[in-house]
Amino acid sequence: MVSRTIHLVDASPYLFRAFFSVPDMDAPDGNPVNAVYGFVNFLNRYVREEQPTHLGLCFDESLTTSFRNDLYPAYKAQRDLPPPDLEAQQKWCQDAGEALGAAIYVDHRYEADDLIGTLAHQLVRKGHRIVVVSSDKDLCQLVSDKVELFDFAREERLGPEDVVLKFGVRPEQMADFLGLAGDSVDNIPGVRGVGKKTAVALLGEFEDLEDVYEGLERVPELELRGARSLAAKLAAERETAFLSRELAVIATDAPPVARLRDLAYRGADRALVEPLFTRLGFESIAARIPRWR
Repeated sequence: MVSRTIHLVDASPYLFRAFFSVPDMDAPDGNPVNAVYGFVNFLNRYVREEQPTHLGLCFDESLTTSFRNDLYPAYKAQRDLPPPDLEAQQKWCQDAGEALGAAIYVDHRYEADDLIGTLAHQLVRKGHRIVVVSSDKDLCQLVSDKVELFDFAREERLGPEDVVLKFGVRPEQMADFLGLAGDSVDNIPGVRGVGKKTAVALLGEFEDLEDVYEGLERVPELELRGARSLAAKLAAERETAFLSRELAVIATDAPPVARLRDLAYRGADRALVEPLFTRLGFESIAARIPRWR
């Protein structure tokens, strides 16, 4: 089988960025469409600059229905729900992505990260390379010699060595790192009293979270600030540490099945673009679409 490079986009951050950066604008029927407009411009620019042969967009369906909320009801509970005007535009972004030629993936139980992780896992096993398009540090755990993380807005590409330089841990240790340090963005608790620097130092001495707990008696001997009390903190928060890591691990068993024929990018479909863009009031954007079928 010929090896392909598949671009998998974490779509929701680009939708949010468009909503908050593009001035208010309405479709002919009066509905807000600024997020869709910005998202379409992002996608056109990405296709024009990166020339993907295979392209998938993965969306978050909900902040409250992930399987992680079953494990830990407080997961992401501190986040405000998306504004109604943004919520209303998400389906149109999915429709626009499909019209422009991308494969669309969304699930109410699995987050976009999990959809990307599952697709990447299947495709790498078949010998393909992956470009994950996102600024989300959690996706660093997917990075390998076959998977690159690409922050398109910052023009930053991360391979395994780059992840170590940026975060201090290897890609396969990222979930262990979050299990120890937690993540306030996703409301993952981590171990109380263990910050990012301490988590990095521990994972420099130990292979993973299991290794940390198997070697607790060694922790007081480490050259770490507060090392004497650290073992007690870790012991007291063992259950929370492993729960936190479970919340942070990207699933690779979500429902999507990765098929190259679905992901093949052939350009925008005029039969879908024209009625949708007319409804949205985007007729002028059609001239900027870089490729048609």
